Formats: sequence, structure tokens, C-alpha cells
Amino acid sequence: MLVVKKLEVCVNGKKIVEDVNLSVRAGELHVIIGPNGSGKSTLLSAIMGLPRVNVCNGSIVFEGSDITNTPSYERAKMGIALAYQNPPSIRGVKFSEIAKNLIKRCGCSDYTIMSKVLRTDEFLGRDLFVGFSGGERKRAELYLVLLQNPKIALLDEPDSGVDIESLNLIADAINLLIKRGSSVVLVTHSGSILSKLRRVDRTHIMLDGRIAYSGLVDEVLPLISKYGFRKSAEILGKILSGE
Repeated sequence: MLVVKKLEVCVNGKKIVEDVNLSVRAGELHVIIGPNGSGKSTLLSAIMGLPRVNVCNGSIVFEGSDITNTPSYERAKMGIALAYQNPPSIRGVKFSEIAKNLIKRCGCSDYTIMSKVLRTDEFLGRDLFVGFSGGERKRAELYLVLLQNPKIALLDEPDSGVDIESLNLIADAINLLIKRGSSVVLVTHSGSILSKLRRVDRTHIMLDGRIAYSGLVDEVLPLISKYGFRKSAEILGKILSGE
């Protein structure tokens, strides 16, 4: 589905992501976990093709096609969707208008089910993200991603700044994404949502713009909780090399 090869990404001439390799198969859920400023969001922006980032080396291949230089709107048409960490507030544009247009354009037939899962009916009549709480913002953004019927969903910290009830709803929606056959790349720095997901196929620790370790969530998360990101990557690396 998605293959990232030796990717280097620059922002304003500064290298943020370096030598990242990532392979996501159809229907898989991959988690990228790491501290703030480690390049996680920049990596998702590069996969989505946002103009704020520049791929200075490597390639991004989606369903066998090299999309490294493909515009973001074309990637969206191909089935790649991004849920922003902090989506902007837009006055004068109703959330319901955006939702209706996505339903019409993408042919989503089970939007009522998704609306119930994320409880979005309560703010459909409001301006897009204006005055939304952290939990409402994340739920609304994820709802718009679901409406796109994505082949792969890139979720940037859906568990950041949300209350426990919203966290449960967001986890249910991600589980629904996977059940529908979408691949998911989920970025987090807290890992608070991971125990609520039905499965995680691969977990990657990202440090200083690189993927320092890739493994199973059950081996990665307990160490991170105890030792933090950097020491955990060192410990797991030594185990992997047989030291």
C-alpha cells in the first residue's frame, strides 16, 4: 500500500526527517511514537504532500506508483487522507456543509453510523472548528477523514488534548476504519490511545528525525512508560542485536 524509502524531509532548508524507511500493507495499523519535535508530524505532511515541507531525498510509493512529487490534492483523490493535529478554525463555513460535500463526492454510504460513533451531530450546525473543544476538534476532524473512505488514513496525534470520553470515541472510530479495510498510520507522543485499539500491527519509535526502532506494541510501550523514548530504543536495539 505505502512504501517510504530512505526519506529525507526539509522545512525551510532545515532537515527534519532523515533516512526513514516505512512499509505499510493494506489494512495495517502502524503507530509512530516519539517525543515532540522528533519529526513525526513532518513525516505525515511529506506523505500527504503538503507544500510546507520539501522531500530532499528518497521516495514515497503508493500502490506501486511513485508519488514523491505528486500534489496533495492528487494524493487525496488516490485515497490518502490526513487528520491534522490542529485543524484551523474557519468562520462562515458550516461543518455540515463540508460533511455533505464529502459524502456526495466520496460516496460514503454509512456516514450516519460514523456520526453516531463520533457523536458529531451535536456540532454539525456550527462553523468549522470555531470554538470547538480539544475533543470536539479531534472527533470532527476524524469524522471528515472517515467520510473520505480513505485507502490510508494519516492521523496526527488524535489522542492529544482530549478528555477520556472523547478518547474512547476516537478509538472506536479508528477501530472502525481498520474494520472497513483502511490502512492507518497513527502518530502519538503519549500512547494513551493504544490500549483501546483492537490491534496494532507495528510500532515505530521516532527520535531526532529517524525511526530508531520498530517492533510490537507490547514490547515497546511498557519500556517507554518505564524508561522514556530514547533509553527504550537503546534497550530494544541491544536486544535485537543480541547484546
